[in-house]
Amino acid sequence: MPTPVHPPKPRPGDRIAVVSPSSALPGILPRPHELGLDRLRREFGLVPVEYPTTRAWGSTPQARAADLNAAFADPEIKAVISTIGGEDEITVLPHLDRELIRAHPKPFFGYSDNTNLLLFLRNLGIVAYHGGSVMVELGRPGSMHPLTADSLRAALFGSGPYELTPSADFGVVNGRWEEPETFASEPAMERGEGWIWHNADRVVTGAGWGGCLEILAWMLMADREIRPVEEYAGQVLFLETSEEMPDAGEVYRILRNMGERGLLRQFPAVLVARAKSWSFEQPLGTAARAAYAKDQREAVLKALAEYASGAVAVFDVDFGHTDPQLVLPCGGAVRVDGPARRISVTY
Repeated sequence: MPTPVHPPKPRPGDRIAVVSPSSALPGILPRPHELGLDRLRREFGLVPVEYPTTRAWGSTPQARAADLNAAFADPEIKAVISTIGGEDEITVLPHLDRELIRAHPKPFFGYSDNTNLLLFLRNLGIVAYHGGSVMVELGRPGSMHPLTADSLRAALFGSGPYELTPSADFGVVNGRWEEPETFASEPAMERGEGWIWHNADRVVTGAGWGGCLEILAWMLMADREIRPVEEYAGQVLFLETSEEMPDAGEVYRILRNMGERGLLRQFPAVLVARAKSWSFEQPLGTAARAAYAKDQREAVLKALAEYASGAVAVFDVDFGHTDPQLVLPCGGAVRVDGPARRISVTY
């Protein structure tokens, strides 16, 4: 696997591709999308450029891949950002032009189902960015969370080390995008309790690898963009779960199977995101949300005890399906300092 390199970063005034490699939800729910585009312009000084399938619901994998190929090939486009995730981006990967994208590396921002493209780019030797979407983070009602905005800005425009910060508050309950009143106020937030550390007795620095656990499971089943396990030795694994809210048993089974493959023991450090513990399909109350998160944490610890007992683990880090959301570099350096209880990344 080639050593990933950081593509050149955009500057204010540059054009940034806005794409829907997975779900074209902006075509159905335009309000948060338009808000996100407006913030890209006003708050980040970038010029968003939408591609043909960005709002085209039901676009074929070939058409979505064509948009990605065009965005990477265009010399006027300095970065690429997804509108949102979805569930079938794995079907897009075979239609991407690997050599074209390798020859024209650009920063890509996305998460959830975009785990597919993040690992595709990482295998080409391109550092990509797990985090940032037009509809969710940029289109957040009221305003962007300050930690989200600061992290995304640093990853978009900056380089070098960036220290992650535990958030003093967090949100898990969402309003419906089809209801205008959702955008009339800030989301409800709860008090943060900081990160939870396990085996925090040493410092680990390695390239970041991982993403949304459910998508990783699908990629492992399809053997898509998964390298021989020994190539991940010494790297830092990061995992998060989505609004699909897999139960603790399913989380354990996915990690157990990664362990049986020999994958888990390659990682001396693991970052686990704050669990997404509420959805419209499972609107859990406060106590039930806490129990769900606790059960998930225990499932991860059980798998680590069996397959990577010496790994440093940090739970409730704000990345992935969290509010706020910190951007992680997929392929870039992640430093986990157990004794100092600090995490930093290289953008």
